Amino acid sequence: MKQAVKKGIVVGLGVILQIAITFFIYMFLIEKLWIVNIIYAFLRIVLIFGLIKYSKNYSYTLPWIIILLLFPFVGTLLYIVIGQNKYSSKILKSIVASEKNSKKYLVQDEKIKKEFKSNSRLKYISDFAGYPVTKNNDVKYYSLGEDMFKDMLKSLKKAEKFIFMEFFIIGYGTMWSSILEILEEKAASGLDVRVMYDDAGCIATLNNNYYKELEAKGIKCIAFNKLNPISGVIMNHRDHRKILVIDGNVAFSGGVNIADEYININSPYGHWKDTGVKIVGDAIWNYTVMFLTMWNSSKKVDKDFTKFKYVFKTEKTLPGYIAPYGETPLDNEENGKDIYLNIINQAHDYVYITTPYLIIDTDVINALTLAAKRGVDVRIVIPGIPDKKLTYFLSESYVDILIRGGVKIYKYTPGLVHAKVFVSDDHIATVGTLNLDYRSLYLHFECGLYLEDTKCIKDIKSDLDETIAKCHKVTDKEARVGVIKSIWQAILRLFAPLF
Repeated sequence: MKQAVKKGIVVGLGVILQIAITFFIYMFLIEKLWIVNIIYAFLRIVLIFGLIKYSKNYSYTLPWIIILLLFPFVGTLLYIVIGQNKYSSKILKSIVASEKNSKKYLVQDEKIKKEFKSNSRLKYISDFAGYPVTKNNDVKYYSLGEDMFKDMLKSLKKAEKFIFMEFFIIGYGTMWSSILEILEEKAASGLDVRVMYDDAGCIATLNNNYYKELEAKGIKCIAFNKLNPISGVIMNHRDHRKILVIDGNVAFSGGVNIADEYININSPYGHWKDTGVKIVGDAIWNYTVMFLTMWNSSKKVDKDFTKFKYVFKTEKTLPGYIAPYGETPLDNEENGKDIYLNIINQAHDYVYITTPYLIIDTDVINALTLAAKRGVDVRIVIPGIPDKKLTYFLSESYVDILIRGGVKIYKYTPGLVHAKVFVSDDHIATVGTLNLDYRSLYLHFECGLYLEDTKCIKDIKSDLDETIAKCHKVTDKEARVGVIKSIWQAILRLFAPLF
């Protein structure tokens, strides 16, 4: 933790220093060259009109406009280095190029496409999100992280060719040490073992430059989007995915990171409720391509992804369709949000949702409340014990408007709900890494698994029923807040979309 604080201070000081230098240069030039002030004012106007013209979501862009108007210098600087960093960051440019190259590997089976041509949800995922919809996959749902962990270890021990791991958080402890022991053994025996973790996600859980320790053990490793004092201000996009692919024939994903609290060892927030999935079938290829896309954006080592594709010989017909999908902040599609909205907007009987963070825009608010008003049973489960108090305080600001719109809000009494799950009408579900907040929907790299008419959906519904039974339903009275608290929440809402 001391190292994390030290690194955070160094990065923070670097950011402050950059802003201070820019400010003094600006003030010096204003005094010397009046034309600079005119150019600067013109730039601010261009940015504001650009936001107005090209915005797809005013809940996200309106705070930028307000800040540009109220704080001209700071607002313009922040927008240039944060709001437009995909045009200036070498890392993000490399990811854009890698994503463009990877599209050729994500090809929809035309026979399957003909089957779902009238299904708008599947059509969106295939045609616009760009991830193939597949059939005949065996999917196992885990209602707890510790259950998934046991199967992860079993599958890792059986690895014969390669192991790909991509996680937002990896932390020292029982979970990681058990996995690391297997990874070392497999790497020593010649397997292609790769680990990618997010540098910001692991700032408090791993040593600085931990990737070098893994490489010394023969494990290929990337610390994604490393924080440093020079570029810290443009490091807002994080890799929040959780992907484990083994030999191309089994994959795991969900909300579970690699740290002990996710399997309820020494959880500081009561019972840690998390979920995950195991997939065996053609859908694994989507996860493999997602991993290789991110890996090759940092280390261009794979000229042909297909060498990692496992060819399944289907002996039995399994019901339903599934599609692992990715979310990236670097394109024009909002895959994660749109998939969530499609589920809500097309629900007939019910939509049950679990999310640790509830920081949503007007699109999602309107979709949830409209569904409730047309008779859909809309239920959202949030933590009873939060892990981030300020974020939770902000999440609570949305509870009142949702309850007044007919949405039922439940707090998980035993502890923290970290699961990101939707289930609807007994035949549609998604399990993944996307929280219902601005970071997941707009800023992070994320992934999810969309399921339709598969056997495991009944397990998901049963799990959410049992989870809700352990919750406290928030009342109208509890949702109301005083004037001071309401003002403070409004201020937080203004800045929430920016970071």
